[in-house]
Amino acid sequence: MRKSIATVSVSGTLTEKLDAIAAAGFDGVEIFENDLLVCPLPPEEIRARAADLGLSIDLYQPFRDFEAVPADLLARNLRRAEHKFRTMERLGADLLLVCSNVSPAAIGDDELAAAQLRLLAERAAEHGIRIAYEALAWGRHVNEYLHAWRLVRLADHPNLGTCLDSFHILSRGSDPIGIEAIPGEKIFFLQLADAPLLAMDVLQWSRHYRCFPGQGNFDVAGLVRHVLDAGYTGPLSLEVFNDHFRQAGTARTARDGMRSLIALEDTLYGAAHPAVPTGFAFAELANPEALGGVLTALGFQRTGRHPTKPVELWAQGGARLLLNGAGGDPALVAIGLDSPDPGGAVKHAESLLSPVLPRERAPREARLDAVAAPDGTQIFFCDTAWLDDFRPSGPVAGEITRIDHVALTQPFHYFDEAELFYRTVLGLQPQESLELPDPYGLLRSKAMSAAEGAVRMVINLAQVGAKDQPWQHVAFACDDVVAVARRLRAECPELLLPIPANYYDDLEARHDHVDPELRELGVLYDRDGHGEFLHLYTVTVGRVFFEIVQRTGGYQGYGAGNAPIRLSVQHAGPH
Repeated sequence: MRKSIATVSVSGTLTEKLDAIAAAGFDGVEIFENDLLVCPLPPEEIRARAADLGLSIDLYQPFRDFEAVPADLLARNLRRAEHKFRTMERLGADLLLVCSNVSPAAIGDDELAAAQLRLLAERAAEHGIRIAYEALAWGRHVNEYLHAWRLVRLADHPNLGTCLDSFHILSRGSDPIGIEAIPGEKIFFLQLADAPLLAMDVLQWSRHYRCFPGQGNFDVAGLVRHVLDAGYTGPLSLEVFNDHFRQAGTARTARDGMRSLIALEDTLYGAAHPAVPTGFAFAELANPEALGGVLTALGFQRTGRHPTKPVELWAQGGARLLLNGAGGDPALVAIGLDSPDPGGAVKHAESLLSPVLPRERAPREARLDAVAAPDGTQIFFCDTAWLDDFRPSGPVAGEITRIDHVALTQPFHYFDEAELFYRTVLGLQPQESLELPDPYGLLRSKAMSAAEGAVRMVINLAQVGAKDQPWQHVAFACDDVVAVARRLRAECPELLLPIPANYYDDLEARHDHVDPELRELGVLYDRDGHGEFLHLYTVTVGRVFFEIVQRTGGYQGYGAGNAPIRLSVQHAGPH
């Protein structure tokens, strides 16, 4: 299907927006009126620029507060419309979005509204322009899409149809099944936006929290299915208002919007992800000099070395780490994922605008392709051949059994992009989304996982208040975290993050039968209706710290309620 996007959805000047939208692969664009008004170029030049970029101008928007008004106001509104029609002729746009009236002057009279919309359509027809009438979720008298359709049907003019907007429909909890009662040829345009579920005024919700399909909680794909079943043949167009998007890079936001539409099409046509990862092959960390001592204390051993790169393989149980000789602060720089079809995973990533990163490879070395996550972390798609490059000395028995999850901190304006990346490119499914108290504000956190927790990843917001929080961590699974804590407490107590006694006082108040040894060892505890979770943290080295976790029963969470304790201690600095 053709793909379009409103210029209001990305940052920058109008010309910058058009360049980025074309580069991302869109077919068309909605010109948002304010973008044109502040542009120094005349409409004719914008029209030519769009054409040179291969972009059609699919919609000019918005035209507000027109219908169901007294006669004197109607005359002024028609004069205003004539000016817009002339501008659209210069711009080369033949479809105008008219939003339902929100003015106190609007009259609750459907026949009057329909008659005035018909008059507008007649005037538009003289200029070769059509009118797409849209019900705003906060419209004064018309705020439901079926009500807008009734007015269009009552007006009965070929140049008047309706515009459907997923946010305005789904934010009100309206059932989109009614869309199928609208003839496809009368659905003149379709605008798409997702959003998180928030309990707030719908206007503020719309103006600040819309996001691309797949980044929120709405069933956008379900709504689009109804629109297509009705016979709609126009473009899928994104219209997103989002404070973070307005601050993010124009090109990457446009690319992320295109990724969302490609993934939406895959969902619509039942395309399954070709290679959802089945486990962690490795986590790669920079600066082995700083991290080697910590990993040795945790029971890891060096089992191999790459023949041509300054990279060492460290292992314990089924957990593998690559230590990269690159200098700088210790950091988590790459994640290797076990893939049933690395080649298929790479092609899927490329189809979603995530190109393979250039990488030098000696003739006999294993092929190992990676793409970049939004924060720059390299994501590798692996089979077992990569291990041959290291010629590992053999398995290392120990307390740690595997990598349980990794947590990656995102720059604040990449958070939604990261969620979409991990959901679409890797096929991970979103789990809980939380906002947790931090000493300097709130920590926003989103968990994502493959089936049965084979791969678990957590993305966190990078900036809280005035404090940067670039921490990353790798969590290792074990069968007995208390035994691990006992050994570490005896051998290297300085490695463990100190947990305040007040935490354990509260823990005992909230839960019955909590092992008192947890207090002595600095082990944290959580439980839900399915099982229990015990975990401990190491101190932070550079940007990295480690977590040892033990899951029992069907516990699938991450001990999120304990995160404020960790954050507070980490912010306090070295111990």
